[in-house]
Amino acid sequence: MERPTFSDVLKARRAIAPYLSKTPLLHHPSLSRMLGFEAYVKHENVQPTGVFKIRGGINLISNLSPEEKERGVITASTGNHGQSIAMASKMFDVKAKICVPVGSNPDKLDAIRGYGAEIVEWGREFDDARQNAERIAKEQGLRYIHSANEPLLIAGVGTIGLEILEDLPDVDVVIVPVGAGSGASGISTVLKAAAPDVEIIAVQAEVAPSIYLSWKSGNIESTESAPTMADGLATRRAFRLTLDILRDLLDDFILVSEEEIKDAIRLYVEKTHTIAEGAGAAPLAAAIKIKDRLKEKKVVMVLSGGNLTAEMLREILGGSKQR
Repeated sequence: MERPTFSDVLKARRAIAPYLSKTPLLHHPSLSRMLGFEAYVKHENVQPTGVFKIRGGINLISNLSPEEKERGVITASTGNHGQSIAMASKMFDVKAKICVPVGSNPDKLDAIRGYGAEIVEWGREFDDARQNAERIAKEQGLRYIHSANEPLLIAGVGTIGLEILEDLPDVDVVIVPVGAGSGASGISTVLKAAAPDVEIIAVQAEVAPSIYLSWKSGNIESTESAPTMADGLATRRAFRLTLDILRDLLDDFILVSEEEIKDAIRLYVEKTHTIAEGAGAAPLAAAIKIKDRLKEKKVVMVLSGGNLTAEMLREILGGSKQR
């Protein structure tokens, strides 16, 4: 697999432009005053699927060959990537199967069904579903879509980086969440090509640190489980393509606790009236953790998605801290 280039991201923008609008990059004064730096949020939670991944889904599905479209596609997901492939497949009249772990976010599963995709539940975590998808793809001759090792996916979500630079060309720091790594890889590809002085910081959950550990060692590391409430970060194993990009382009990588993620979700509600799911709130959690070193800088936090169930939101807000 060849890494996507800056030119590939420009091509991806042309591919997705007829279907998606630019998402807002908003400056939040209340957050800025609290944190001591100029806080900007890239609101990917306003995408049709509620998450950034639809950018990559449209770019990949639109570029499939006629033969691949005829065969149909299959992928594995905890929900967000599955929504992306399901919606994009419906747009281009492609049959899709989405393999998910048992007990996945019911709102995300309902959305996948609404786009006409078939759901196959198996296993307790993402990597169980991934292995199941790979098996079915071989048995049924479907085009398997990896959640990370897909240059077209990475190029598609890299368009976030283009929009950030267009709206805030003097940005100092961009903080991105990492699950499989496609978003962080795509954004880093753009920023280091067009604005190499911008600091790029990745963030992952402490209890699901496979990508962080791999970034540190250079090897494909794995963990026995990934028991984080942020299902978008619940990856037990790193992937070669995205890992290589992240090791070359990231400036730093931070881990955050489950309580720090929940506190960031509460803070988004309190200060910006925005709902962020766990992965989407992780960059804010990281920013709070390192706010002293970010002082007076212009910092963009990528709010990757807002697909939090009402039950989870009530539970998290019920533990709200006093500020």
